[in-house]
Amino acid sequence: MIEYLESLIPADALLPSVARALIIIVLAGVIYLLSRIAMKITHKIIIKSKITWDDYMIKRKVISSLVPLPALLFLYQFTNYFEHSGAILAKFVSALVIVVLLIFFGNLLNAMNDIYKTLEISRGKSIKGFIQVFMIILYILGFLIIVSIFINTNPLVLISGLGAMTAVLMLIFKDTILSFVASVRITTSDIIQIGDWLEVPKFGADGDVIDISLYNVQIQNWDKTITNIPTYKLIDDSFKNWRGMQEAGGRRIMRKILLDISSVKFCDDEMIAKFEEINYLKDYITQKKKELLEYNTKHKVDDSVVVNGRRMTNLGTFRAYIASYLKHHPYIHKDLIFLIRQLEPEKDGIPIQIYVFVNQTAWVKYEDIQSDIFDHLLAVVPEFGLRVFQNPSSYNFEKIAENLKRI
Repeated sequence: MIEYLESLIPADALLPSVARALIIIVLAGVIYLLSRIAMKITHKIIIKSKITWDDYMIKRKVISSLVPLPALLFLYQFTNYFEHSGAILAKFVSALVIVVLLIFFGNLLNAMNDIYKTLEISRGKSIKGFIQVFMIILYILGFLIIVSIFINTNPLVLISGLGAMTAVLMLIFKDTILSFVASVRITTSDIIQIGDWLEVPKFGADGDVIDISLYNVQIQNWDKTITNIPTYKLIDDSFKNWRGMQEAGGRRIMRKILLDISSVKFCDDEMIAKFEEINYLKDYITQKKKELLEYNTKHKVDDSVVVNGRRMTNLGTFRAYIASYLKHHPYIHKDLIFLIRQLEPEKDGIPIQIYVFVNQTAWVKYEDIQSDIFDHLLAVVPEFGLRVFQNPSSYNFEKIAENLKRI
């Protein structure tokens, strides 16, 4: 092929050097056009094939990046025909060949990353950081080779001289080195996976991890904005990963109801009879009445005085109702922590804390379940003779003013 193309170029005596140069350039242009035609035909064949991984080669322009290569190799073969400018042209063409190859390998690595993402093994494990590091090394070597071409030096001499430049390179690529170490740690220790719900207060990030690269971890917040966090910063600073919650299959409810202390009292017979009619409390009231009767009888308690012995309170009964209600709730996780407790009284009342887990982890579903539970509990509070604490509002002052007018 080379011999045939060479035969198309006239000898020195037949045409001036400018004409020969033009013919060489035209032939290089023809080769470039033929390469483009071959590339388009190849693309059509790939698109029609049933194999899916080769589609990523087209998407990342792996094949099209090689289109200029045949023309450049042809041009390099005949640079000696350009007389005085031949040597300089050969260097430029060689440099362009290196650039084309670097682009090709860069696109190939990106395509390999895309193909990797389609595999089951890639779930949560990104190799993008490693690919970016390899590309940086590749580009540095390519740059050194191009420099060696222009200064007529063996590339190995330049590469061996890198030892003396280590300190400078470490300063220049400080962030890259830190990010690479962080990427290795994140990947090997399985600290972060794509799809994890991350909460990073320092950067105002709260959402799903959508990409892990060498330099940045991208988090799509719940408001659909995207936060880019330097990879090494995630290792230096603290963050919350909600993956454990998702893997456990339960999402925590930790919320309290504040009750007015003045509404707490002992249960009288009428209240106990009323509570016995509540389905969730029947077994509790029966068992509690038996337990208190046995205790008070054993200790010969004089029940004519209210404070003597043991008695049920509306607050304790309400806690028992919450526990029974939630144990029968279809969306409460039965295998995780289940706790209904009374916290230390505070200026806003007595806190009754509910610490349970919902067996749904999806945010919207979780919020619906939590809201339904507290809608119900707040509505039944008055049935136990209790009052939810609330700071006075304008409505309360209006009621007081109305009562004073009546007086």
